Amino acid sequence: MPKSKVRKKAVYTPPTDRRTPVKVKTAGPSHPIYIGVMLGTMILGLAWLVVNYIAGENIPFMSDLGNWNFAIGFALMIGGLLMTMRWR
Repeated sequence: MPKSKVRKKAVYTPPTDRRTPVKVKTAGPSHPIYIGVMLGTMILGLAWLVVNYIAGENIPFMSDLGNWNFAIGFALMIGGLLMTMRWR
């Protein structure tokens, strides 16, 4: 059986006249206050949960909140973790 001819294709190069260069802004490092707030919210959420477990019944406003203390503590920690995505 005869072999078919192999065709060579030219490598595609995009036209240079249609491409415009785009300058990308480089973001600098985060401000130290941002880092402090980020770490502070995570630590505050952890402290809220620890205090709730240890002495939540003895603190009047914490005993009134009941199970909402878990939501507050975890919301603070998750808020700090979400802030880490913007940290540079």
